[in-house]
Amino acid sequence: MAITEAAPGQLLPVDREVLGWDVFGEAARDLAQAVVDSGFEVDVVVAVARGGLLPAGAISYALGTKVCGALNVEFYTGVDERLTEPTVLPPLLDTAAMAGLRALVVDDVADTGETLALVQRLMAQHCDEVRTAVLYAKPTSIVNPDYVWRRTDRWITFPWSAQAPVERATAGAAAGTAAG
Repeated sequence: MAITEAAPGQLLPVDREVLGWDVFGEAARDLAQAVVDSGFEVDVVVAVARGGLLPAGAISYALGTKVCGALNVEFYTGVDERLTEPTVLPPLLDTAAMAGLRALVVDDVADTGETLALVQRLMAQHCDEVRTAVLYAKPTSIVNPDYVWRRTDRWITFPWSAQAPVERATAGAAAGTAAG
C-alpha cells in the first residue's frame, strides 16, 4: 500500500505509532472532554491544515462549537524532512473576525512544534485567548500544547494520510462503480 506521508523513495520507520479511525474518534472526544474539564469556553476552533482538519472537526462537534476556521501551513515535505520554517499558504483565515474570541487551535501532532507556535502567535494577535490541542506531542516540540491526547517520540501514521491519493479509475472500472 502506497502512503502519502513519505516522500518518493523514502521508507517509513518500522517502529511507529499507527492511529486507526476508531481510536481517532475516541482520542478526539478525550481531547474535547479535557477542554471542557479545564473550564475553557471555546468560541472558535481553528484547524491547522491539513493534518489538523479532521481532529478540529471532530473536536468542534464534541464541544458543540459551530464556529470553525482553518489556517493552511506547509512545513513537512516527507518523513522527517521539512522546509526551513513553516509557511502560511492562501487562502487566509479572516483574522479580523476573531477579535474578542477564545480560540482552540487544533493540529494532529506537535513534532518540532514550529507550526503550532506560528499559528498560536498569529491567533494571539487577534483573539482574547488562544489554547492548543493536539492528538500527539513529541518531546522535540518547542510548544507544550495545552491539551494532548498522547505523547510519543515515534513517527505517527494517521488514518487520513495512510494511503496514497486516489487516482482516476480506468473507463471499465469506473463504469462498474458509478452505476447505482
